[in-house]
Amino acid sequence: MDVLNDLMGGFGSAFSPLHLLLAFAGCTLGSLVGVLPGLGPATTVALLLPLTFVFDPTGALVLFAGIYYGGMYGGSTTAILLNVPGETASVPTTLEGHPMARSGRAGAALATAAIGSFVAGTISTVGITFAGPAMAQIAEKIQPAEYFAVMVLAFATVTAVVADAPARGLCSLFLGLAIGLVGIDSLTGQARYTFGVPELYDGVQIVAVAVGLFAIGEAFYTAARMRRAPEEQMLPVGSRIGMSPEDWRRSWKPWLRGTAIGLPIGALPAGGAEIPTFLSYNVEKRLSRHKKEFGKGAIEGVAGPEAANNAAFSGVLMPLLTLGIPTSATAGVLLIAFQMYNVQPGPQLFETQSALVWTLIASLYIGNVMLLVLNLPLIPLWVKLLRLPRPLLTAGILVFAALGVYALSQNAVDLGIAVLFGLLGFGMRRTGYPVAPLILGAVLGPMAETQFRRAMAFSEGDWTIFFTRPLSAAILCLSLIALAGPMAARALRRNRGREPEPAG
Repeated sequence: MDVLNDLMGGFGSAFSPLHLLLAFAGCTLGSLVGVLPGLGPATTVALLLPLTFVFDPTGALVLFAGIYYGGMYGGSTTAILLNVPGETASVPTTLEGHPMARSGRAGAALATAAIGSFVAGTISTVGITFAGPAMAQIAEKIQPAEYFAVMVLAFATVTAVVADAPARGLCSLFLGLAIGLVGIDSLTGQARYTFGVPELYDGVQIVAVAVGLFAIGEAFYTAARMRRAPEEQMLPVGSRIGMSPEDWRRSWKPWLRGTAIGLPIGALPAGGAEIPTFLSYNVEKRLSRHKKEFGKGAIEGVAGPEAANNAAFSGVLMPLLTLGIPTSATAGVLLIAFQMYNVQPGPQLFETQSALVWTLIASLYIGNVMLLVLNLPLIPLWVKLLRLPRPLLTAGILVFAALGVYALSQNAVDLGIAVLFGLLGFGMRRTGYPVAPLILGAVLGPMAETQFRRAMAFSEGDWTIFFTRPLSAAILCLSLIALAGPMAARALRRNRGREPEPAG
């Protein structure tokens, strides 16, 4: 009953005119930016990060809840109409959604994606509502050694999952950890990696890093591809946007299965939506009675992955709110948004910031309904937006990102940092280095250092505390398995590929 009472209080705050307006604005802005080709949820949130600084913490996070969900919804439009996934997790949607659009069924593909996202988002939010407080109570009993081990697990799993080559993922992670160390050491008072620049004594502004890596870096990358790749031809939506009774019959089970796959995987330290979306696609391909349609436009191949994608992205909010640990690049940018207002997610958040947390959770329900109501009628508007010249859109992103970073601190150093990290992000995309481990290292690095020092202080300098405490040792073993497992699997596949064929 306490959870329901807290949730009702959150709805009371979320239904205030200001918060409803902010939720609506967030949903609209998130969808508007998320629908642009190549911009995934992480880029959308990073680009719009500076906009929220004029609001109070509760209002800003309500706005971000709408932006977060809107960015997820928007990616399906370009995946279906342009065959351009906004991120890796949207690839399964292109496999069936674009063929549906080519056969004149774009309206049905867009509808099942939007409704599936609504179903998955609502069920996932219910899961956050009831499981979140329980996880927070468990997290309160975690000691610094276990907390540090959980962060190591997050580093290991995210690095292993997102990187094709684990060595590149580790390089990206260590660079992020080094960025997190910039500034005055709180223990010794020594300046670290500041190079005599006073503006760096308080550390690198993580907002500038996020906007640079995602928004500016993505704009540079898109601009570089314009000279080589022809602009994608967008398919018409058609006059009818909706689903037939047969489409409903074939979609509702994939929606539920996708949610069941995406939510628990998204809530794990591995995070991310790539694994559940591809897993959902494979499950639907195996279970479907219309296997011959796969590859030619099977609606189950859109319904399941889109639900899994949305559920996984909703699932990452659970470890973020209860442990303060982002398990994906998008969650890392969200953690930056919390920190902008001196709100630190973690085990104490449900107690110290109860009103804020429950208003945020209530706004997730409201934003999910708003997006369902908004997305289908506004699809013609998004189509018109996609018809704008690509150079104009890219230039607008660069200008908006630069103005946003400068407006936060009115400091040219932060603007230079954003541009520098934009160039770094562009280089990483061109060379195949993942960006997610870098941003997670930069955000979680200082927190991991703090927990490590606390554990060492409690043990009076005995580093074996991380291995003598059973839970900490078990988590570190999982980290090693998560990091070494993909390497061993790749090595095994390579060895099998080199095996000579049997004679004769």
